[in-house]
Amino acid sequence: MSPPIIGAIGVFALLVLIGLRVPVAIAMGIVGIVGGVAINGWTSLGFVLGSQPFVTVVPYSLSVIPLFVMMGAFAARAGLSASLYQALHALIGHWRGGLASATVGACALFGAVCGSSLATAATMARVAIPEMRALGYDDRLSAGVVAAGGTLGILIPPSIIMVIYAIMTEQSIGRMFLAGMIPGILAAVLYVVAVTIVVTLRPAMAPRAPRSNGAAKRAAFGQLAPVALLFGAVMGSIYLNVASPTEAAAVGAFGAVVLAAARRKLTWQVMREALVETAQTTAVIFLILVGTSVLQFFIETSTLPTLLLELINRFNLPPFGVIMIILLVYIILGCFLDSLSMMLITLPIFFPLIIKLGYDPIWFGVLVTSVVEIGLITPPVGMNLFIIASVTEKLKFEVAAQGVLPFLAADCVRLLLLASIPSLSLFLPRLLM
Repeated sequence: MSPPIIGAIGVFALLVLIGLRVPVAIAMGIVGIVGGVAINGWTSLGFVLGSQPFVTVVPYSLSVIPLFVMMGAFAARAGLSASLYQALHALIGHWRGGLASATVGACALFGAVCGSSLATAATMARVAIPEMRALGYDDRLSAGVVAAGGTLGILIPPSIIMVIYAIMTEQSIGRMFLAGMIPGILAAVLYVVAVTIVVTLRPAMAPRAPRSNGAAKRAAFGQLAPVALLFGAVMGSIYLNVASPTEAAAVGAFGAVVLAAARRKLTWQVMREALVETAQTTAVIFLILVGTSVLQFFIETSTLPTLLLELINRFNLPPFGVIMIILLVYIILGCFLDSLSMMLITLPIFFPLIIKLGYDPIWFGVLVTSVVEIGLITPPVGMNLFIIASVTEKLKFEVAAQGVLPFLAADCVRLLLLASIPSLSLFLPRLLM
């Protein structure tokens, strides 16, 4: 068999292994090893296995990952999610659908310091859904807005997915963070628009909450201040050239610890849980990166990306049509794979195509981040939907899946805007860096 055919069989085998619930890192390693032997023999593969795992995890730039994970772990345990939700509840909760809109805002702000969509969804589900239920909100709207709002943690910087994309494709982490700012705000605005449309068409799904008094509104701004300070310390130190992204991540991690201590949440138990979570999450990410490096060697030597480019040229597809096909593939894969695995499996195939077609890699990174985010709320897998159903009492997965449909429509609108208007992603990087 020719190398491209072996490459295609390898990709299919990888999806089969993942469907059989083999851990993604192990599945990528198996396919990379077997395919590497089939194409290059044991000698070449032995050299790759002897050097690539070390080369993959040794770069200093990767230290930003555990630091941002640590920042999110301590921020979650500092009770920031509840404070953010209460503050926005006081400010806009009296609107029709105001609690749902407050949930979107709280998810966006918490995601800005957490960086993890799953953590944001799980935390906000415990905080927001009981409040919305107490006021009489329909479970479909409550679960849908938390699931969709949770995805903002992957797009609004600092984002672990953006960091990994930047490192894998040798792009600037600072530029990636800047590129995600406007799309992240756009996502939050479109979610609020979706809430407004839903409650306008079906007012019974979202009764009005009582209006907060002036004292509660003034206190709300004080509750928002810690998050603004932490976010400003991290992002401001990067863009004022005071610190590198890694140093800024260290500032954020330290700031989250200080914040937890100031709020009297920093017990030995909290320290242990946050550090163990940081170690476990970092280990999983690094193991996936090692598996990706072995798979990438196999994909590159199979010349599969080159064959795909030749097929594109043969069918005379316009470059934008290629982008649409790639995004469709991501949406389909999002029904079955988690966001990190999906990105790492496909980048070795798609990124060379994007570069040869002349597209900006930063812009493509924002598109990838956005579309893998959609996968988090796309049934039948939809990791955020499972998380919310598992942490919320008497909430069925099917109810959450129904409730997220208006927000999926908002995501599709955003994806079309980002694909059609690259300046939405590239304006800030070009202006400030």
